Amino acid sequence: MAKCGQLQLDKVGDVTVVHFREPRITGTAEIESLGQELYQLVEKEDRRWLVLNLSDVQVLSSAAFGKLISLHGRVKAHHGAIKLCNVQPQVLEVLRVCKLDHVFDICDDQEDALQSI
Repeated sequence: MAKCGQLQLDKVGDVTVVHFREPRITGTAEIESLGQELYQLVEKEDRRWLVLNLSDVQVLSSAAFGKLISLHGRVKAHHGAIKLCNVQPQVLEVLRVCKLDHVFDICDDQEDALQSI
């Protein structure tokens, strides 16, 4: 598994599995850096099939959700797909309240996400 700043990346066939190294993604500088890392995967490295494994993430700020929404748009523009998996209950609740569960395809676990992409 390759480490890239705040991310750990694992390639499974054509799919890049992204693990987040921080349990709380709330700081402005941290979110900007994370966004740049994610955008680079899509735009510079042409990784269009992403599984975001959120198993270690306990808290995401609204700005972090904004970066994920922007990433979703970039992935779609590159004719790819993004899946979220292993979403912690408190993060899943925020996704549902904000109706982002209608934007993102959320899978129970990484295996389901990989099979559905």
